[in-house]
Amino acid sequence: MNDNLSSLVGEAQRLFAVAADAATLENAKARYLGKNGLITERLKTLGKMTLEERATAGARINDAKQTIETALEARRAELAEAKMQAQLDADAIDVSLPGRQRGMGSVHPITYTRQRIETLMRTQGFAVADGPEIEDDFHNFAALNMPENHPARSMHDTFYIDNGLVLRTHTSPVQVRWMENHPPPIKIIAPGRTFRVDSDATHSPMFHQVEGLWIDRDVSFADLKQVLVEFLRLFFERDDIRVRFRPSFFPFTEPSAEIDMAFGEERWLEIAGAGQVHPNVLRAVRLDPEQWQGFAFGMGIERLAMLRYGVPDLRLFYENDLRFLRQFT
Repeated sequence: MNDNLSSLVGEAQRLFAVAADAATLENAKARYLGKNGLITERLKTLGKMTLEERATAGARINDAKQTIETALEARRAELAEAKMQAQLDADAIDVSLPGRQRGMGSVHPITYTRQRIETLMRTQGFAVADGPEIEDDFHNFAALNMPENHPARSMHDTFYIDNGLVLRTHTSPVQVRWMENHPPPIKIIAPGRTFRVDSDATHSPMFHQVEGLWIDRDVSFADLKQVLVEFLRLFFERDDIRVRFRPSFFPFTEPSAEIDMAFGEERWLEIAGAGQVHPNVLRAVRLDPEQWQGFAFGMGIERLAMLRYGVPDLRLFYENDLRFLRQFT
């Protein structure tokens, strides 16, 4: 049997050596090491032997198997090397060309603008709060003093999901949830993605908003003006910023104002909406409006980025045109 195994090993080695390609080599492997291969058949005979015979024969068969497997792996490596060399010889790969490098990525301008806002607001003592993007009616509308017939609840303005859930239309629900779970004083900003049915050069179905909230015993409009003027001065890195408040209406603030800014003698630009938190909003989160008061404001992050970088069309931020995005790296 030992002579037969030696003959078998020699035969396998010769067959592997003349295999011209990987497919031929794998066919040769199956002849010896496959499910019904010659070595496999030898292993099956061990069950009919005595214990002493099995120990001796098993060792010889395993040695033969390992020798064949070693020859097989060596020939595989030779064929792979030959294939690579043939490609090089045929100029399939020009080794003189420079390597392909991965392009360097960068932070998206909207992400960078959000990070900048968070950093600047932290310098004024505001914490950064976050919340879910899918909201219920109470947190997105009712707690913010919006009646059932308010236009913001219309399907023409809001993405409804199911069971009264919506994609949040602003980050005000984050403020509501924060007031529910944290006792005053409260001083937070809530940046994040929001969703409304709107799309043009200055609006997007998905956009980013940052809202601020400061609740304490005696927070006033004067504090609101100080916070926003200081933020805008730092954000735009200009000292000639003028800010004005125009009377407006929001159901969640009273009094309410639109906030405009201008650089020097340039024209006024609407930048934010703000106001003193409405007493009904405080009552909705179980705060006594006789003891607590404060202000809230909201700004579009894309609008701030457009003004800072001179971008005329909001949609440019989301077209993934590298020629545009690389300007901000």
